[in-house]
Amino acid sequence: MVTWARVRYRVAQFFTTLWTSFRPVDVAYAARHLDPALLGLFRRMSRAEQHHGIAICRALQAQGYADSDLLVAALLHDVGKIQAPPRLWDRVIAVLGEHFAPQRAARWSVGEPRGLRRGFVVRRMHAEWGAALAEQAGASSRSVNLIRHHHDPAGDDVELAALQATDNY
Repeated sequence: MVTWARVRYRVAQFFTTLWTSFRPVDVAYAARHLDPALLGLFRRMSRAEQHHGIAICRALQAQGYADSDLLVAALLHDVGKIQAPPRLWDRVIAVLGEHFAPQRAARWSVGEPRGLRRGFVVRRMHAEWGAALAEQAGASSRSVNLIRHHHDPAGDDVELAALQATDNY
């Protein structure tokens, strides 16, 4: 069921993605939480994804979270998208497809991220890709685990649930 809050969120997300391409990124903020190798990975992300990661990290800090592994995961949770950077229309198609044709969207999310499948594959695979990239760059196992599971059910993991809640709104 679609709520007006979710529609507003997605519309705002669309325009934020457009506008962030023109705003400078607070790399100094990210550098306070990431070692040089992880900061290099962060800098490979699109400007919109960098802004998004910083916004999630700041929101978690505002909620009282200070665990460095969580904050690293907040900054890098979408880093897997550098493997096949989704274009704005890829994102729109994937969101609409998952809403209106979820079974087809699930089928379209398998395979190579090319053509109309790109957005679906990236949405399904970016967490795993990102976890692998973060692990290769030396992130802690806890940060890697948070990145890997940021779209999975949180269960009893309070920090994962906080990351997910902040990422979704």
